[in-house]
Amino acid sequence: MLELRNFSCGYGAFEAVHELSLTLQRGTITALLGANGAGKSSTLMCIAGHVALRQGTILFDGDDISHLPPPDRVRRGLAISPEGRRLFKDLTVEDNLRVGGIVRPKADFARDRDEVLSLFPRLKERLNSLAGNLSGGEQQMLAIGRALMTRPKLIMIDELSLGLMPKVIDLCYQALQKLRADGMTILLVEQNTDRALTVADQVCVLESGRTVWQGSAKEAAQDPTLAAAYLGLH
Repeated sequence: MLELRNFSCGYGAFEAVHELSLTLQRGTITALLGANGAGKSSTLMCIAGHVALRQGTILFDGDDISHLPPPDRVRRGLAISPEGRRLFKDLTVEDNLRVGGIVRPKADFARDRDEVLSLFPRLKERLNSLAGNLSGGEQQMLAIGRALMTRPKLIMIDELSLGLMPKVIDLCYQALQKLRADGMTILLVEQNTDRALTVADQVCVLESGRTVWQGSAKEAAQDPTLAAAYLGLH
């Protein structure tokens, strides 16, 4: 579904990610792990088209999207739920979902919205509430739901569990597993390494913008050297 070949990206004179090569298989969850400043968010934002690609190629569903503007990437089926959620806090839950679905036919809005509400029933209760009045967990559900309104083939989620209560984290991870079961491909950046490894199929670990490890989540969890050096596990 997604292939990064010799991928480097950055801001101005700063190169945040160096020569990353990564392949995401259709219908799988890939966890992108590493310490703060490792280049995880930069990778996602570059794939989405919001950070400059310095070198390399981004292949999405077999096509080179390296130089497409962000709206065209969305229309092809690539969505992002960004770090910090970045909701329109003065708009209602429903209107945030409507903004997410702006690339879709208007006639499909009700169906697309209802699918999101089925995945996150709590949002149905808050549909007319302002996004800024939601709890942190509800805002995270809305951020993911807004991305899903584009009906993506691949969704990228940055820092899923940051600042959330354990019960809400459980609900979000249940949603990820349902999305995967339905055939969606997921690229997940997560500070909660233990939790990420329970759902991920594949893992890529970055340190200072460089790949230091790739393999299955099972291998990552069982590698004591990797766990101690890069993942904060003991």
